Amino acid sequence: MSNNNSALAKLAPDQPLSPQQSELVKKALTFCIQRLQTGSFKPGIFTIRGEAGTGKSVVLSHLFNTLQAAARTDPQSPFYQTNNIFLVNHPEILKVYKELAGPLPNLRKKDFDRPTSFINRSHKQHTRADIIIVDEAHLLLSRPDRYNNFDQQNQLCELLKLAKVVIIVFDANQVLKTKSFWNTHRLRQLIGSIPHADFELHEQFRMHADSSVVDWINAFTSRQLLPLPLHQGQYDLQIFDDAQTMYQQIRNKNEQMGLSRIVATSGYPSKLDGGQHFVTAGHFKLPWDQYNYQTTAWAEKASTINEVGSIYTVQGFDLNYVGVIIGPPFDYNPVTDRLIVDPSRVTDPEVFKRRDDLSDPKERQQINEQLTLNVLNVLMKRGVKGLYLYASQPALHQRLRELSE
Repeated sequence: MSNNNSALAKLAPDQPLSPQQSELVKKALTFCIQRLQTGSFKPGIFTIRGEAGTGKSVVLSHLFNTLQAAARTDPQSPFYQTNNIFLVNHPEILKVYKELAGPLPNLRKKDFDRPTSFINRSHKQHTRADIIIVDEAHLLLSRPDRYNNFDQQNQLCELLKLAKVVIIVFDANQVLKTKSFWNTHRLRQLIGSIPHADFELHEQFRMHADSSVVDWINAFTSRQLLPLPLHQGQYDLQIFDDAQTMYQQIRNKNEQMGLSRIVATSGYPSKLDGGQHFVTAGHFKLPWDQYNYQTTAWAEKASTINEVGSIYTVQGFDLNYVGVIIGPPFDYNPVTDRLIVDPSRVTDPEVFKRRDDLSDPKERQQINEQLTLNVLNVLMKRGVKGLYLYASQPALHQRLRELSE
């Protein structure tokens, strides 16, 4: 597999940045300097927004490498001897960042950690950081979670107590569970009284597609079904009648250029019991992704062509081609000509955990529907060169066929 395929190569801090990305790095560094020089105990927060594929993570990688190089080697820098940490709540992405740190002179593996580990260690040792960078901050817990050894109310609130500056990447369309439920309104409420700045990235870097393709996906994940765009640029967007045929195409693409995988939404047997559970659709049958104990990310292991990827293994990763099985929670209403979302058919037991501050049934239903759509949004935006779709429910299956003709 080509090195250009690897997440490591794509996140390397020496990757060239676009003018907008370079401007973002400059503004973030300026914000950090201003906050450090105030001497205030009040933290500052810098929020980076952008949809999937807008290059948020490579900006963070570049930014953090710049900070650490100055902290460790430049006595003239305002960042010299600052104590900085990079956090991410996604174990597969954390593996990539730790691997990234290996050969680079100014990054250490210990510079990268999970939020809960950092929070608990800081409380135990009574230590603080100067600058905290959080990738995928939409995955931060916003309620206690014993499974993750987090006993406080909100991870972002705890991080703000432990740093002078917190830099976060946030995309409300990638929030996936009630225990990490965020939206733009809640984020604004939390940071409203805190010195803060925002920057939004707009350019699409992952998908080598005409803007009409991205617009089509955004419409679909907003329940609006449109004819497939005629002009896709060099992108390959296809609807498949058969999941097994789609999988075979994905295998072919994987043999040709690597990093092509089949993934699925929820709606198929799924339990955290260590056993194998299968995604079945017609003649297609493969097991869900297994927990990955290796340091290599799931998407980059050759053997995972024989598994079905989930949101837990592919969020944040680029794939050359992705085949998405749209499962039972999604169907079609011919009267309204819109996508139906049924959270009761979600089979992932971790998604809809009860929480006391989301007690209104109508609000909870809306949130559950949005979380279900967010999973689909993330899965559909993994492909750099192509997206293949198969819908399991007959009515939606038929409507997508009509829209592709």
